[in-house]
Amino acid sequence: MLRKRRTGLVATTGVLGGVLAVTALGGTSIAATGTDDAGNHATSPAQAQAKTPAPAQTPAKQGAVEASEARIEITPGQGSHHVGVDDPVGVTVGKGTLTKVTMTAVATGAEVPGTVSADRTSWKPDGPLKRATEYQIAAEAQDAKGRSASNNATITTVSPANDFIGHLSPEDGSTVGVGMPVSVTFDRAVDDRAAVQSEIQISSSSGQQVVGHWFGDHRLDFRPETYWNPGSTVTVTLTRDGIQKTVTFTIGRSQVSTVDAKTKQMTVVRNGKTIRTIPISSGSAEHPTYNGQMVISEKYSHIHMNGASVGLNEKNGKPSYDIKAVPHAMRLTDSGTFIHGNYWGADSVFGKVNTSHGCVGLRDVRGGGNDRQPAAWFFDHSLTGDVVIVKNSKDKTRLAPDNGLSDWNMPWSEWVAGSATG
Repeated sequence: MLRKRRTGLVATTGVLGGVLAVTALGGTSIAATGTDDAGNHATSPAQAQAKTPAPAQTPAKQGAVEASEARIEITPGQGSHHVGVDDPVGVTVGKGTLTKVTMTAVATGAEVPGTVSADRTSWKPDGPLKRATEYQIAAEAQDAKGRSASNNATITTVSPANDFIGHLSPEDGSTVGVGMPVSVTFDRAVDDRAAVQSEIQISSSSGQQVVGHWFGDHRLDFRPETYWNPGSTVTVTLTRDGIQKTVTFTIGRSQVSTVDAKTKQMTVVRNGKTIRTIPISSGSAEHPTYNGQMVISEKYSHIHMNGASVGLNEKNGKPSYDIKAVPHAMRLTDSGTFIHGNYWGADSVFGKVNTSHGCVGLRDVRGGGNDRQPAAWFFDHSLTGDVVIVKNSKDKTRLAPDNGLSDWNMPWSEWVAGSATG
């Protein structure tokens, strides 16, 4: 069975089963709650004291010696937990210069290499930190009169338990239709949507503006205002925890097919020209097909279709249909709408009668082995990401934009309003 999945892994530090996987997109602001890790254990009295704000900067000597004017700031602040391993970490000084900075892993004593700026007013580590690690930062500085000041902080980096896995479609290196959005689904809820969205940058060689939209707290899709320009290249850059992952895919030719449920014909338009009109049979009066813009998300040479899987059963409890090998099936919605081959209907049905349970059926043969059949032709000439529009169906239900890849049914102003980054 040929299957084009619409899920792939966002970015990774390792390889699992031949697919890229990353514990990426974690960080200070999107840490999970209620999970014990190196920075989230039960608090002892000593730890409680350590979590209090750092005291005022301390001059090296007290008494007659005046306090230093140098003011040292450590980022993030004392007691910070769930710090992303590539979050901004460093030391700056005002009204003075740094004389010494050390950053060490508390458990091992290993020192973190770092670099002081040329003017000696800032310091930062040379690379990403380790996960689930407690670090101590100690800094010393002098003001213009040579008076010393010091400051220190203890921070803890995020553990893998507080990271997110993001599954990205389409796949790297793929060629897709003009309607394919970039879709990222997360394995658990994202609290700080702006932080996560800002780590995903998308550009197109066409110059089209691309905007993200959140469907709840588990899914983030990106698309331009209108379909992608044919032949353009889309680049997705994900940056997190010292890792930069780039996914690139190509937009193929433009193909938009329009199913008219009233005339029972589908018009296939490629690059602005009609290349074929195909008789179809769509949803019956009892089970009308959705109206709206849908996108092919998966392709199957054969698929088992059972009415019980979408809640369609007879009064006796048996599924309304149970077809073991439906040929040339392409998914249009997550709720179960397909455009597929139909070998069990009489030839007189196509172009004449709407008989399905909501899918769009094209004439085919059992097994799908005849390439001259309309279903085989359409399957062979379609890409994931191609648009299929249904109109004049008697269905009155609004097709939800997050039902499959139906993003294009949302007005642009509403789409932009769903972005977490403005």
